[in-house]
Amino acid sequence: MNGEWPLWEVFVRSRRGLSHTHAGSLHAPDAEMALRNARDLYTRRSEGVSIWVVPSGAITASSPDEKDPFFEPAADKPYRHPTFYEVPEGVQNL
Repeated sequence: MNGEWPLWEVFVRSRRGLSHTHAGSLHAPDAEMALRNARDLYTRRSEGVSIWVVPSGAITASSPDEKDPFFEPAADKPYRHPTFYEVPEGVQNL
């Protein structure tokens, strides 16, 4: 590992929302220290209620350069969209 600590990605859930959002990255020797450092660095003003730290090497992401071919298969399935279905008469709530 040539003396460098691994990189961790930090996700914080704020008081306002239910989903975690990417807050940034940091280097730490292990998950516990990454969590403590993330708390100190990204929630100094009590803006978070939950923190996730994930090793950067554990994240697999699609490439923005390949977005058209990667997402193309979903475009040919119109039944995935609610506009494909007709609401039966008399149904008040779906």
